[in-house]
Amino acid sequence: MKLDKLGRKNLPWVYLFILPSVVVFLTFYLLPIVTVFVTSLTRWDGYNPPTFQGFRNYSLLLSRSVFLISLRNLLWWSLIAGTLHVGFGVLVAFLFSRRPVGWKAVRTVYMIPNVISGAAWAMIYRFIFNNDFGLLNGMIRVFAPGFNVKWLFQSPYAFWAVTLTWLFYAVIITLIVHADLMSIPAELHEAAHIDGATGLQIAWRIDLPLCRFSIGTSVILSITSRIAMYEAVALTTRGGPGDDTMNIPIILVNAITDMNYGYANAAAVSMFVLGIVTLVLVNWLFRMNRRVY
Repeated sequence: MKLDKLGRKNLPWVYLFILPSVVVFLTFYLLPIVTVFVTSLTRWDGYNPPTFQGFRNYSLLLSRSVFLISLRNLLWWSLIAGTLHVGFGVLVAFLFSRRPVGWKAVRTVYMIPNVISGAAWAMIYRFIFNNDFGLLNGMIRVFAPGFNVKWLFQSPYAFWAVTLTWLFYAVIITLIVHADLMSIPAELHEAAHIDGATGLQIAWRIDLPLCRFSIGTSVILSITSRIAMYEAVALTTRGGPGDDTMNIPIILVNAITDMNYGYANAAAVSMFVLGIVTLVLVNWLFRMNRRVY
């Protein structure tokens, strides 16, 4: 009873303590999100007052083939991200958890790309995939002198070239899963060893199920990163050749350049909705609302 009275007495101070965080959230997150939703229903050039026009921006967005192609590309990138990209990060995390010889040196090298910005990586890959003096074609021409492929400007290679700019850079996924692996009680592994389980069986039947939350979180992060992926496309292919690598952020930026902010915000709302759908589906698929232990 005394503790309850003390808690009620200090409750105003608790609210005062969290007030700055609430103000920051309302000002820099909630208000902009509401503004995007409202202005997506208007015709707005950024200078004149917005003019309400209902769902015209959405109907225009859905009727354009470039948006449908962007959704198709996003679907493929999401499948690749949720399987190969996350799978690679999880595999590296499991290898690090076993601490093989030289694992610290490998970990350091593995982390280096994460300190380089996405824009810088995109520019690096422009040189790697260059047809005339790029590293990739130079290596291939050692064995096939007549090889001639413009990776970033030739269909269907452009899609896979853009994919390779992020596919094997799964540092965040590795860190999340590795931290989860380190928190698994050692008693579970010891009991499995006593029962005669092999290392592979322990990893498959104990470690992997117990890392369900971290793997699910990694899938969400990976797919939502593909939804918002801009630099890797804008600085390499700009959505081409044709619309082979087009995505929604490119549509959004092009609309802003054309001073069509209502249409741009409709594209932004579609990205927001896709992110929510991804969150709900992954939460259901990985049973994120159920306890692990």
